[in-house]
Amino acid sequence: MTRVLLIGIDPKLIDFTNVPGVDAEQVKAAAARSDKAMRDLGLEQVNCTIDLGETAEATLTDAVAKGPFDCVMIGAGVRVLPEHTVLFEKVINIVHRELPTTPFAFNTSPDNTPDAILRVTGGR
Repeated sequence: MTRVLLIGIDPKLIDFTNVPGVDAEQVKAAAARSDKAMRDLGLEQVNCTIDLGETAEATLTDAVAKGPFDCVMIGAGVRVLPEHTVLFEKVINIVHRELPTTPFAFNTSPDNTPDAILRVTGGR
């Protein structure tokens, strides 16, 4: 079974001001759809929901210890919002240090998370 570590910021902590037409409830609903699609595909996921930095490193370190993983997915809330650049850098460095041979997958929305994981893992 393919094991995936999904890393994302708690949506209620994200300022969606610069993301028109998106809010925390929409992100949560899309994540729930993605979670179901992944289960339906037989993908085992470990969710790591981080805050904006207060405990993010400790939370992530605890999650990567649950490895091994076949893939790591870092959500767009971490990756694409400029105000989270330093947090993204910390996330990448922790994952790289702790899981140096595990590939990354990147989605463009929660709805295509399973596709991104299958693309990277080759459907293992």
